[in-house]
Amino acid sequence: MSDREETIHLLADAVRRFAREQLVPAEPTVEETDEIPGDIVRQLKELGLFGMTVPEEYGGLGLGMYEEARLVLEVAYASPVFRSYFGTTNGVGTLGIVNDGTEEQKRRYLPRIATGEMMASFCLTEPDSGSDAASLTTRAIREGGYFVINGTKRFITNAIHAGLFTVFARTAPKEAGAAGISAFLVERDTPGITVAAPYRKMGFRGSHESDVIFENCRVPASALLGGREGGGFKSAMRSLDHARLHMAAVAAGMCERLIDEGRRYAIERKQFGKPIASFQLIQGMLADSQAEAYAARAMVEKAARDKDAGHNVTMESACCKYFATEAAGRIADRMLQIHGGSGYIKEYPIERLYRDVRLLRIYEGTSQIQQLIIARELLKQVGA
Repeated sequence: MSDREETIHLLADAVRRFAREQLVPAEPTVEETDEIPGDIVRQLKELGLFGMTVPEEYGGLGLGMYEEARLVLEVAYASPVFRSYFGTTNGVGTLGIVNDGTEEQKRRYLPRIATGEMMASFCLTEPDSGSDAASLTTRAIREGGYFVINGTKRFITNAIHAGLFTVFARTAPKEAGAAGISAFLVERDTPGITVAAPYRKMGFRGSHESDVIFENCRVPASALLGGREGGGFKSAMRSLDHARLHMAAVAAGMCERLIDEGRRYAIERKQFGKPIASFQLIQGMLADSQAEAYAARAMVEKAARDKDAGHNVTMESACCKYFATEAAGRIADRMLQIHGGSGYIKEYPIERLYRDVRLLRIYEGTSQIQQLIIARELLKQVGA
């Protein structure tokens, strides 16, 4: 084992212990207060989890996709809201800077992002533009050495915490399509930004999503990501390939937790004088779930290694996101069924996990969008 592999192995072990010993016990408090405790946030920062994707030269861990997936698989054993708190800062909120930012932009923002001093949010979705990201209507009009941004972004994770927004806006007429979209790095204290109160959601308490409204928000031309117009859509799509693998790792990590909850209950709960785990129909649900969880993890690890090797994994990342999140939903349903009536009350974690896991099939592109991507890429291979 190389020094690098040993370091990642030790870090993954530390994250595994942290998730089980610190995060899982904190889940009821987060559910009740809708906030992640400050000491948990501090420990997330100390572990370096805000800087997983930030290159080492800018103060981050500089992890490859497989290394990142290993850590995500471990931290996602606990409630997904903990991962959500640092996830966008590692993913779509930061990858645009890492992949396409100017050197000045990287040095200005990445070191602060890596330590958790500054959190980043990704402002792409709009009230009338979700899956069809190319139809966004937020505009950025050039006025001399500035751009003036007007528009509303919806479902923006961590907006109330963010110090930096990657904002996607049209800089060319609608007829230009995706080529007319540019990305801007907009700091939170810029005049003209309003962050609405977080949504009340069916799950994911402790993770905050809000609308962000830009009204005559004036930013310097230096805020243009990469220093050029028209590259915003490609930057977003490039970030989303990575984000889908990351989200698939979240789902795979949750699968392990869900199965553990179901197995524990099946062993402890007795009916007809013996544990329900001895009943074949219960065993069948556990076996189906374990097989799907194993497949999800194997898919994520294989696609992550392929991405690190420089292969195009657009289809593979969509396959992973689609399969792993759908599998997590099926597993959550089975594990709640194993709990019977107890699964429907808040005394047991499965009730909350069941609600939380539902969002994963929508996050970073719905399951239906993943199906379209998979089919499109598959047909490309035969020139269709």
